Formats: sequence, structure tokens, C-alpha cells
Amino acid sequence: MALTPSLGEFEQVVLLAILRLGDDAYGVTIRSEIAECTGRDPAPGALYTTFDRLQQKGLVTSKLGDPTPQRGGRAKRFFNVTATGIQAVAQAQRSYQRLLKGISLPGVANA
Repeated sequence: MALTPSLGEFEQVVLLAILRLGDDAYGVTIRSEIAECTGRDPAPGALYTTFDRLQQKGLVTSKLGDPTPQRGGRAKRFFNVTATGIQAVAQAQRSYQRLLKGISLPGVANA
């Protein structure tokens, strides 16, 4: 059985944004989704470096859409999370749940 690659925190955020966006996951929408959900606006360079790393790990795939006049003839690169990427997100979620189990933060209501 192959090991699921470990994820850095920002890699997890990017994967979750791609999963939330589904078929509309490309650079601009992913960046907007991250900003809206986390309050952080990642630099484009950090985002595209992370896309490359996630592709090298086999956690995402990408494909070019059709060029459009609105983009000056450039195509959008759409991203999808692979089955291995979904497993990595699930593993990270389980790890966080184990870490959080039994923790009560003063002044914070339990969800």
C-alpha cells in the first residue's frame, strides 16, 4: 500500500479550495476562494508554486481550457484533485481531529 503524501498547511488550503470550486477551479477563482474563506490573500507566485508541487506529488491534475478574447487569447488552467489528493486531505483531517479531541479552549464555544 502506497503512503499518502503529507501536506503542508497551505497545500491543504489549496486542495480544499479546489474541491470547493469543482469544475471552476483555476488560478483566479482558487485565490478568491482562499481569500474569502480564510481572510488570507495568497500571492500569485506562492499559489502557482504550490500548484506545481501538488502536481509533482500527484495530488492534482491540470488542463488548459480554450483561449478567450477576454483573456487576450490566453487559456485558463483548470485544476482537479486526484484520488490520492482526496486521500491526503482526508488523512490530514483525521490527524487534526485526533489533535483537537478533548481540547477545550477558554472563551471559545465548541462547534
